[in-house]
Amino acid sequence: MTTAGTRNILVLNGPNLNLLGTREPGIYGTSTLADVEAAAMAAASSRGWSVDCVQSNHEGDLIDAIHAARGTAAGIVFNPAAYSHTSVAIADALSAVELPVVEVHLSNIHRREEFRHHSFVSAVASVVICGAGISGYRMAVEYLAESLEPERG
Repeated sequence: MTTAGTRNILVLNGPNLNLLGTREPGIYGTSTLADVEAAAMAAASSRGWSVDCVQSNHEGDLIDAIHAARGTAAGIVFNPAAYSHTSVAIADALSAVELPVVEVHLSNIHRREEFRHHSFVSAVASVVICGAGISGYRMAVEYLAESLEPERG
Protein backbone atom coordinates (compact mmCIF):
# COMPACT_ATOMS: atom_id res chain seq x y z
CA MET A 1 0.00 0.00 0.00
CA THR A 2 1.30 3.44 -0.80
CA THR A 3 2.37 5.79 1.97
CA ALA A 4 -0.09 8.62 2.58
CA GLY A 5 -1.62 8.02 -0.84
CA THR A 6 1.52 9.10 -2.72
CA ARG A 7 2.54 7.34 -5.93
CA ASN A 8 6.03 8.78 -5.87
CA ILE A 9 9.40 7.09 -5.47
CA LEU A 10 12.61 8.84 -4.43
CA VAL A 11 15.57 7.83 -6.61
CA LEU A 12 18.64 8.81 -4.62
CA ASN A 13 22.23 8.68 -5.88
CA GLY A 14 25.32 9.16 -3.78
CA PRO A 15 28.84 10.47 -4.28
CA ASN A 16 30.57 10.54 -7.65
CA LEU A 17 27.52 9.30 -9.53
CA ASN A 18 27.31 12.74 -11.14
CA LEU A 19 30.40 11.60 -13.08
CA LEU A 20 28.69 8.60 -14.67
CA GLY A 21 29.52 8.19 -18.33
CA THR A 22 33.06 9.46 -17.87
CA ARG A 23 34.18 7.89 -14.59
CA GLU A 24 35.75 4.46 -15.02
CA PRO A 25 33.47 3.33 -17.89
CA GLY A 26 34.97 -0.16 -17.70
CA ILE A 27 33.33 -0.55 -14.28
CA TYR A 28 30.33 1.78 -14.41
CA GLY A 29 29.53 1.84 -18.14
CA THR A 30 28.99 4.81 -20.41
CA SER A 31 25.47 5.77 -19.34
CA THR A 32 25.19 9.15 -17.66
CA LEU A 33 23.29 10.12 -14.53
CA ALA A 34 20.69 11.68 -16.86
CA ASP A 35 20.31 8.26 -18.53
CA VAL A 36 19.84 6.61 -15.11
CA GLU A 37 17.20 9.16 -14.14
CA ALA A 38 15.40 8.81 -17.50
CA ALA A 39 15.30 5.01 -17.11
CA ALA A 40 13.83 5.33 -13.61
CA MET A 41 11.28 7.90 -14.78
CA ALA A 42 10.20 5.72 -17.72
CA ALA A 43 9.81 2.66 -15.49
CA ALA A 44 7.74 4.63 -12.99
CA SER A 45 5.59 6.35 -15.60
CA SER A 46 4.73 3.06 -17.31
CA ARG A 47 3.15 1.94 -14.03
CA GLY A 48 1.42 5.21 -13.17
CA TRP A 49 4.07 6.35 -10.71
CA SER A 50 6.42 9.33 -10.58
CA VAL A 51 9.96 9.71 -9.29
CA ASP A 52 11.97 12.48 -7.71
CA CYS A 53 15.68 12.18 -8.49
CA VAL A 54 18.34 13.52 -6.14
CA GLN A 55 22.12 13.16 -6.35
CA SER A 56 24.59 14.48 -3.83
CA ASN A 57 28.23 14.05 -2.98
CA HIS A 58 27.49 15.04 0.63
CA GLU A 59 26.36 12.62 3.30
CA GLY A 60 24.23 15.16 5.18
CA ASP A 61 22.37 16.15 2.00
CA LEU A 62 21.55 12.48 1.34
CA ILE A 63 20.28 12.09 4.91
CA ASP A 64 18.15 15.22 4.52
CA ALA A 65 16.65 13.80 1.30
CA ILE A 66 15.89 10.51 3.09
CA HIS A 67 14.16 12.39 5.92
CA ALA A 68 12.14 14.48 3.44
CA ALA A 69 10.99 11.31 1.66
CA ARG A 70 8.99 10.36 4.74
CA GLY A 71 6.19 12.71 3.66
CA THR A 72 6.67 12.72 -0.11
CA ALA A 73 7.53 9.19 -1.26
CA ALA A 74 6.19 5.68 -0.88
CA GLY A 75 9.64 4.11 -1.25
CA ILE A 76 13.28 4.80 -2.02
CA VAL A 77 15.62 3.50 -4.72
CA PHE A 78 19.11 4.28 -3.48
CA ASN A 79 22.60 3.92 -4.85
CA PRO A 80 24.63 5.07 -1.86
CA ALA A 81 27.88 4.46 -3.76
CA ALA A 82 30.91 4.58 -1.42
CA TYR A 83 28.68 5.53 1.52
CA SER A 84 27.34 1.96 1.39
CA HIS A 85 30.53 0.81 3.01
CA THR A 86 31.08 3.63 5.48
CA SER A 87 27.88 5.30 6.64
CA VAL A 88 26.01 4.06 9.66
CA ALA A 89 24.27 7.46 9.68
CA ILE A 90 22.69 6.80 6.27
CA ALA A 91 21.59 3.31 7.35
CA ASP A 92 20.08 4.82 10.52
CA ALA A 93 18.21 7.46 8.48
CA LEU A 94 16.79 4.81 6.16
CA SER A 95 15.68 2.74 9.12
CA ALA A 96 14.12 5.75 10.84
CA VAL A 97 11.87 6.79 7.94
CA GLU A 98 10.32 3.31 7.74
CA LEU A 99 9.95 3.29 3.95
CA PRO A 100 10.81 0.34 1.72
CA VAL A 101 14.29 0.74 0.24
CA VAL A 102 15.85 -0.93 -2.77
CA GLU A 103 19.63 -0.59 -2.74
CA VAL A 104 21.13 -0.42 -6.24
CA HIS A 105 24.73 -0.69 -7.42
CA LEU A 106 25.74 -0.48 -11.07
CA SER A 107 28.61 -2.91 -10.57
CA ASN A 108 28.63 -6.16 -8.64
CA ILE A 109 30.18 -4.96 -5.38
CA HIS A 110 30.89 -8.58 -4.38
CA ARG A 111 33.28 -9.01 -7.32
CA ARG A 112 35.25 -5.90 -6.45
CA GLU A 113 37.68 -4.90 -3.71
CA GLU A 114 37.15 -6.57 -0.35
CA PHE A 115 36.17 -3.33 1.39
CA ARG A 116 33.21 -2.99 -1.00
CA HIS A 117 31.72 -6.36 -0.02
CA HIS A 118 30.01 -5.00 3.10
CA SER A 119 27.15 -2.51 2.90
CA PHE A 120 25.55 -0.92 5.95
CA VAL A 121 22.58 -0.03 3.72
CA SER A 122 21.91 -3.67 2.77
CA ALA A 123 20.97 -4.41 6.37
CA VAL A 124 18.00 -2.02 6.14
CA ALA A 125 17.08 -2.51 2.47
CA SER A 126 14.14 -4.64 1.39
CA VAL A 127 16.00 -5.69 -1.78
CA VAL A 128 19.54 -5.29 -3.12
CA ILE A 129 20.28 -5.19 -6.85
CA CYS A 130 23.90 -5.07 -7.93
CA GLY A 131 25.76 -5.67 -11.15
CA ALA A 132 22.85 -4.98 -13.54
CA GLY A 133 24.07 -1.56 -14.71
CA ILE A 134 21.37 1.05 -15.18
CA SER A 135 18.80 -1.73 -15.67
CA GLY A 136 19.05 -2.16 -11.91
CA TYR A 137 17.25 1.15 -11.46
CA ARG A 138 14.42 0.04 -13.75
CA MET A 139 14.13 -3.23 -11.83
CA ALA A 140 14.15 -1.38 -8.51
CA VAL A 141 11.41 1.05 -9.54
CA GLU A 142 9.31 -1.77 -10.98
CA TYR A 143 9.74 -3.80 -7.80
CA LEU A 144 8.66 -0.91 -5.58
CA ALA A 145 5.73 0.07 -7.78
CA GLU A 146 4.47 -3.52 -7.85
CA SER A 147 5.02 -4.20 -4.17
CA LEU A 148 3.34 -0.94 -3.12
CA GLU A 149 0.21 -1.43 -5.23
CA PRO A 150 -2.93 -2.14 -3.21
CA GLU A 151 -4.08 -5.75 -3.27
CA ARG A 152 -6.25 -6.47 -6.27
CA GLY A 153 -9.54 -8.30 -5.79
